[in-house]
Amino acid sequence: MSALDVVTAAARVTDAVKDHGVGDTRVRALDHVTVEFPAGRFTAIMGPSGSGKSTLMHCAAGLDTLTSGSAHLGGTELGTLDDRRLTLLRRERIGFVFQAFNLVPTLTVRENITLPLDLAGTAPDQRWLDTLIGVTGLGDRLHHRPGELSGGQQQRVAVARALAGRPEVVFADEPTGNLDSRSGAEVLGLLRTAVDGMGGCVVMVTHDPVAAGYADGVLFLADGRLVDRMPSPTADGVLDRMKAFDRGRS
Repeated sequence: MSALDVVTAAARVTDAVKDHGVGDTRVRALDHVTVEFPAGRFTAIMGPSGSGKSTLMHCAAGLDTLTSGSAHLGGTELGTLDDRRLTLLRRERIGFVFQAFNLVPTLTVRENITLPLDLAGTAPDQRWLDTLIGVTGLGDRLHHRPGELSGGQQQRVAVARALAGRPEVVFADEPTGNLDSRSGAEVLGLLRTAVDGMGGCVVMVTHDPVAAGYADGVLFLADGRLVDRMPSPTADGVLDRMKAFDRGRS
């Protein structure tokens, strides 16, 4: 790994191992994986069920700890942080988008978007907030609650919330899994805009070749190992690669 790679990697894991259980019940979810997630890039992670893709994202995001190896956000090694500092880092430097939206049902759209900033005691940048609201098309929904929104609108709120604090990295775990194709395309377009128009880094776990086609590159995992990469992916190209995996495992 060159010095330049270290500087331009918004997040990375090095020789990452993650085991679940011990002894005869041990399962190796990550098997010596080394990957970088460059700043200003949209990276998709794909693989069969049980391949370790969600585990990789969770360890890179500090939501889970590695058995061995290291995970860095920028120049910060996550394994050196205690629980309090790790919580602060996730709140201040990382944005999260989940399949289940994870919105607070009693809060309005605006309150959900600014929730991480409110928890941190930080006043939102009103110009940035206005930009996010405009990009997400939520201007006429700010005083609604999540239960009054469609699934696509709820996920747009979740994306806006993830971006509200201008995080270094946005981690998205199957963000279109509960959406129809139109709503999914809207959310993926927002994540693409976060990279192209806002200079962010997006890391997305997905099983959907169409979703992966929005990324700048795809990492393929199988049995906890990084087995392939695809630059400039297309939906058809990703689908063909996934079919090849299935044939190889049958």
